[in-house]
Amino acid sequence: MDLDFAQLRTFATVLDEGTFEGAAAVLRVTPSAVSQRIKSLEQHVGQVLLRRTRPVSATAAGEVVMRLARQVARLEQDTSEELGLGADTGSYATIPLVVNADSMSTWMLRALARMPVRYRALFELHREDEFHSTDLLRDGTVMAAVTSVPEPVQGCTSEKLGAMRYHAMASVDFAERWFPEGMAPTELREAPMLTFDRKDDMQDRFVRKRTRRRLDPPRNYVPGALEFVEAARLGLGWAMLPDAMVTDTTDLVSLAPDDPIAVPLYWQRWRLDSPVLDALTDAVRRTAREVLH
Repeated sequence: MDLDFAQLRTFATVLDEGTFEGAAAVLRVTPSAVSQRIKSLEQHVGQVLLRRTRPVSATAAGEVVMRLARQVARLEQDTSEELGLGADTGSYATIPLVVNADSMSTWMLRALARMPVRYRALFELHREDEFHSTDLLRDGTVMAAVTSVPEPVQGCTSEKLGAMRYHAMASVDFAERWFPEGMAPTELREAPMLTFDRKDDMQDRFVRKRTRRRLDPPRNYVPGALEFVEAARLGLGWAMLPDAMVTDTTDLVSLAPDDPIAVPLYWQRWRLDSPVLDALTDAVRRTAREVLH
């Protein structure tokens, strides 16, 4: 299939900007020119690629084309750099990534800072639960992901980075009030629990592992990694906290020190011969080796 690069670039820009008008402003063409390019691309592949909503969204076929558009753009930029065509223009390579909140708060930024400056890399970070992050790889939004899904998304490679280990923890006062005799089913049903968001089932997994039951305790939702730990310190509930985020345990106590949960993490990236992605993969791999189990 012979696809036009300008049409692919326009298609990706429309999805990035959310409207035909926004894409037209970025590409410095008229909205009608953008519309014509999208119609020509859809006619060429024989399928509708965009839902004309506000913002626009990709259809299932559009997600496939979006991945191709991103990969072509990445290859174009890599080729330009290797030929020295972009060396004096001040151009940067922007790499969209999806990372779970705990990795972003503990080690991922350190990995990004290790990128050699010659790549002039910028990063667009998306935060998503580690069990759902591959959705953004699949639809072409990102080039790489830190995920707990080992099976590679189509067109991607997958390698294990290690595991992040979580312990059930709470403030000293909270533990004394709610778990004076330990984490029995009755107490786990009644004690307030912290949950990151509605996709977060880490605490529920621990409860099922501990009790062999499905309980529904009262819970506070705290969608921020550092705020999540602070909520536990302040006694708003008990939570599963990663080792790497709890370096000072003077005001927190482990409720089940012999019963952690280890969450494996994988690095999935496009199967693409790209010097920038190769360098990023090396930085992620080295940093994860220092932090993860």
